Amino acid sequence: MEIGGKLQSVAQKYGRVLLALFVALLFVHDIFGAHGYLSMRRTQDGIKKVQSEIQTLNTENAALEQAVKDLKTDPRAIEKIAREELILARPGEIIIKIPQSQFLPQASASRP
Repeated sequence: MEIGGKLQSVAQKYGRVLLALFVALLFVHDIFGAHGYLSMRRTQDGIKKVQSEIQTLNTENAALEQAVKDLKTDPRAIEKIAREELILARPGEIIIKIPQSQFLPQASASRP
C-alpha cells in the first residue's frame, strides 16, 4: 500500500501540472502538427491556387474552342490568317513589305 499511497501523493502534487503540460502539448500539436492548423492553411492556399489555374485554363480552352469553330465556319477568319501569317494575297493584289528597321525610326520621330 505504500506504493499506492506514494503514487496518489505524486498524482495530487503534480497532477495539475501534468494535465496543463498535456493540454499545452495537444495545443502545439494542433497548430504545428502534420494535420494541424498551419498545414491545413497551406493546403487551402494550394487548393485556391489550383482552382484559379483551372479557371484560367477553362477560359483559355473556351477561347481556343471558339477559334476552332471560327476557323471551321468563318471564311473571314481563314482569310485573316492567310493574309497575316502566310502573307498571301487575292488575285490582283500586291503585297508591299516594309522592313522593321525603316519603320521603327519613323514611329519614334513622330512622337513629341
